[in-house]
Amino acid sequence: MGTALVYHEDMTATRLLWDDPECEIERPERLTAALDRLRQRGLEQRCLRLSAREASKEELGLVHSPEYVSLVRKTQVLGEEELQALSRQFDAIYFHPSTFHCARLAAGAGLQLVDAVLTGAVQNGLALVRPPGHHSQRAAANGFCVFNNVAIAAAHAKQKHGLHRILIVDWDVHHGQGIQYLFEDDPSVLYFSWHRYEHGRFWPFLRESDADAVGRGQGLGFTVNLPWNQVGMGNADYVAAFLHLLLPLAFEGGYHLESLAESVCMTVQTLLGDPAPPLSGPMVPCQSALESIQSARAAQAPYWKSLQLQDVTPVPTSPSTHSPEGRPPPLLPGGPMCKAAAPASAPSSFLDQPCLCPAPSVRTTVALTAPDTTLVLPPDVIQQEGSALREETEAWARPHESLAREEALTALGKLLYLLDGMLDGQVNNGIAATPASVAAATLDVAIQRGLSHGAQRLLCVALGQLDRPPDLAHDGRTLWLNIGGKEATALSMFHVCTPLPVMTGGFLNCILGLVLPLAYGFQPDLVLVALGPGHGLQGPHAALLAAMLRGLAGGRVLALLEEDSTPQLAGILARVLHGEAPPSLGPSSMASPEDVQALMYLRGQLQPQWKMLQCRPHLVA
Repeated sequence: MGTALVYHEDMTATRLLWDDPECEIERPERLTAALDRLRQRGLEQRCLRLSAREASKEELGLVHSPEYVSLVRKTQVLGEEELQALSRQFDAIYFHPSTFHCARLAAGAGLQLVDAVLTGAVQNGLALVRPPGHHSQRAAANGFCVFNNVAIAAAHAKQKHGLHRILIVDWDVHHGQGIQYLFEDDPSVLYFSWHRYEHGRFWPFLRESDADAVGRGQGLGFTVNLPWNQVGMGNADYVAAFLHLLLPLAFEGGYHLESLAESVCMTVQTLLGDPAPPLSGPMVPCQSALESIQSARAAQAPYWKSLQLQDVTPVPTSPSTHSPEGRPPPLLPGGPMCKAAAPASAPSSFLDQPCLCPAPSVRTTVALTAPDTTLVLPPDVIQQEGSALREETEAWARPHESLAREEALTALGKLLYLLDGMLDGQVNNGIAATPASVAAATLDVAIQRGLSHGAQRLLCVALGQLDRPPDLAHDGRTLWLNIGGKEATALSMFHVCTPLPVMTGGFLNCILGLVLPLAYGFQPDLVLVALGPGHGLQGPHAALLAAMLRGLAGGRVLALLEEDSTPQLAGILARVLHGEAPPSLGPSSMASPEDVQALMYLRGQLQPQWKMLQCRPHLVA
């Protein structure tokens, strides 16, 4: 299975026929610029191209009224003056004789993509469409949107494919009120939108775009709005929203042509499984972002168990500027800026500069000490045959008496060869095996080798009975995180231990509430994941951890397994590191009180140094 790209050149036909500064930004170049950039980067060629089809009358009727569909159909024969007069009946919209055809193609592209993914023809995909859809309502065009493409696709997935749980993540500067209205009483669709709000002073100027709009009837808790009240939100603000709001709920239950084209490229690269680029800037969420996140968490807490055990006390916010007389006063150009406050004391000078990773020629490599005929790998995953030079391997093994045995040296040589390929940019990520008796010594060598051969910041997530190497320098270049210790301790901001949670809910809380905030705050350029003796992780849990960490360091992740690990575990990790989605964790479960207590203790201890752990702003008396 691969990645689909759904497109049709006819969608460039509709265009503005009269002078309207508000609508002129919705133009054909929005599509052509994005497609040109995909071609320049060689990404289109890597996708399965699907030509969009028109959505049928019945498919449009899944969310739109027959009268509205008929109204849009009639625009095909209207003259320019009639089109302009009709357009004035709606907010920020224009019609063209080709609008009906283009809008049906835009909706049909989403339907084709849903069918391709849900029938297993492709793993994922992107529909490149216009006109857009998320403002469109049951009987009204709005905000350049004619038919609600995403809502139609969701309704189609429910009707044709029998889906019962659909997540829509709406990432746009504007609130997609059309999707919200269509599903606000439907518990089968969780709608999440982050958008510029400015306390109601930004289009579409709606009270229901605020955090306390959570759905109605049976859909209470299935509408999640994260309103940004200042502009200038950065990487840290969006990562904080992912970790502290979107992902906990998901697991429980662009008009600037240059930026738009670049965003489309990044999306397609991610769908193809390419490593994500390193994030830039300090990973410190600004106070306004934390205020919005906490307001949304507080509004959603009554409906989501994953939030009920956390501190979701609402924080005071600036009063809404809505007035009964009409629209709120418009913002001045630019609006108030959100600037991330610099931490009181930077953890390390290394944290100020992201480290770039070269594009690898090989994505994933598996380095085993002996061939395993039962190991099933994706076709593009390489089984490594090479090994480091014998004398070099012996030199690295010399400080550890346990590594002198032949089987340990063989495993170490293969690990060093793989690690060098990753550090040289020839391999993106990989899996290496080691005898269980020398797992700790092998991990120590891997850390020292990484730090001495190009890694400036190294994150080590050690699972099971693995202690931090005693000779590892305390210079801020290594973040050691042990999951499987006897108790929750933070020996320093770079040395953290926590027991392995006993329930799936506790494991998810640990990953989202501790591991990933620390990891994104640290911004490593190499990640080691070691599954040591007694690690206790099931395959799907280990796969989820690896998949989440793959978003760091340009995807440069090395997983170290014990030789007697099952081939199924190695195979599932290889597939995830190669870019496939991790398997389901099974039925969700709540975290135990002990797991919650351990997590809250560590977060309290580490928040002063690691700002990505913060969920709420500091209140000033």
